[in-house]
Amino acid sequence: MNRAYLSLGSNEGDRVQWMEKAMWLLTVKSGTIVNQSSVYETMAWGLTTQPDFLNMVIVLETTKNAQALLKDILEAEVTLGRQRGEKWGPRIIDIDILFFNNEVIDTPELVVPHPYLQERRFILIPMAEIAPELQHPKLHKNIAQLLEECEDDLEVKKVM
Repeated sequence: MNRAYLSLGSNEGDRVQWMEKAMWLLTVKSGTIVNQSSVYETMAWGLTTQPDFLNMVIVLETTKNAQALLKDILEAEVTLGRQRGEKWGPRIIDIDILFFNNEVIDTPELVVPHPYLQERRFILIPMAEIAPELQHPKLHKNIAQLLEECEDDLEVKKVM
């Protein structure tokens, strides 16, 4: 069984509903959610002139490999109506693979661990809630250490 840590984010429409629908689709197509963080709200990162995001992290156990999981994720985003536009722009749903087991994957389609997770408090805070001791396989630091060292100053507020 494989273990994937996924981030879910939304900043359009009923943000909670989009994340709930995404989790349902992932359980139907990909595996079992065995843990999830609280939901956090933060200002948009990158392109800041857009609505605030809700973000969370889930842990998915799956028999699929990382590439098959990515395919399911992209299909789920499309099913929910995501249209890819400008980089870091608003979106109904965004699902990223943060970690997949302890693997390091670097292909044109997929980079795991997520290359920017250590720079983003909106990822590190929910990760630290559910897996503070998880070791980053490339940086050789755990999530709690990465959060302590993170220079991102955006406020991340627990909302549910």
